[in-house]
Amino acid sequence: MRRLLIVSTHPIQYHTPWYQALSQHPDIALTVYFCHRASAQEQGAAGFGVNFEWDIPLLEGYRYEFLTNIAREPSIAHFNGLDTPEIFDRLRAERFDAVIVSGWNYKAAWQTFFACWSNRIPVMVRGDSHLHTRRNLPKRIAKYLFYRAFLSRMDAALAVGKWSSEYYAHYGVPKDRISVVPHVVDEDRFFHETSMFAGQQAELRKLWNIDEDAVVFMFCGKLIEKKHPLDFIQAVLIARQSNDHIVGLVVGDGPLRKAAEAATGPSRNTIVFAGFQNQSQLPSMYALSDVIVLLSEETWGLVINEAMLSGLPAIVSDQVGCGPDLVIPGVTGSVFPIGDVEALAQLMVNYAEQPQKIRSMGANAQKHVLDHYGIRQAVNGVIESLEYVITR
Repeated sequence: MRRLLIVSTHPIQYHTPWYQALSQHPDIALTVYFCHRASAQEQGAAGFGVNFEWDIPLLEGYRYEFLTNIAREPSIAHFNGLDTPEIFDRLRAERFDAVIVSGWNYKAAWQTFFACWSNRIPVMVRGDSHLHTRRNLPKRIAKYLFYRAFLSRMDAALAVGKWSSEYYAHYGVPKDRISVVPHVVDEDRFFHETSMFAGQQAELRKLWNIDEDAVVFMFCGKLIEKKHPLDFIQAVLIARQSNDHIVGLVVGDGPLRKAAEAATGPSRNTIVFAGFQNQSQLPSMYALSDVIVLLSEETWGLVINEAMLSGLPAIVSDQVGCGPDLVIPGVTGSVFPIGDVEALAQLMVNYAEQPQKIRSMGANAQKHVLDHYGIRQAVNGVIESLEYVITR
């Protein structure tokens, strides 16, 4: 049995199913070290617009410990907010076969790297960065030199998809050291809970004053500039001029909430604001919707995983990291140029005219995620890398 350690910033709702599945594998003894326990206030300050705790258990089904964070201002929002020097002693005392570090933009990650190198423990890094983020030339050059120096020292790099695989290769990681460990969500929960709502779409829509025959395009995320919620509002209003069955559903909250409501104007039945919905409430939101829309610049976009598992096709911008993996144009969804509101509006009109196509694309999307981007694939990717770094 391989003793595997994962070091992460804090409990993250999307990581829990992955940890649980790894813990259930007969060949892995997993431990997770968290560097911080985020408060309800920190969650709200991160752009959600409301203070909250996740309403699903994040710390069940696997072994974990919280490291002592000695940062002067503990936080997940800046590099020095996670400072856990005890990792050196921990790794010296424990006999882990390998360590996975989630990301590298926090001090505790670098403390872990140095602790692994000094104790000759194979270290793997997992991240979802890609090369499509817009940066100026001087920054790209500086980043290239620095990242090639440190990423090439990793015993393995765990990519979440196509763009992140290209990212690691660009910075000098040999191809045989790159394994795909896709981003995953709790597929059982979203698949089965959404199935429970089958046949209840009309009742769910009635709760939000949405017509039964509406074609509902769903925005789900923080109402912040990066997510482009105002572009979504504008696209729905334009599309509505061609088809008055089109309705926008905004699930989320944040600093742009008032601006988004103001942009909607008097058309309250055209765009419905559901506010922040916790994890247990999301399946019903997907069940009353027809299509998920993600307009932002995202390293991945796990809301697309959730929505597709719930049977929705996806419309995403060309800056969404999961696009090349999850969105097959005309089969599981569509891609549009980021910021092109007219193009997005036209896609909405096209979808609204083909309700049967929406349903078939939704079924394709669900199958695609289950077959290729599920928990089983994420566990297999870890096993592959783990055996590689140990035998190497």
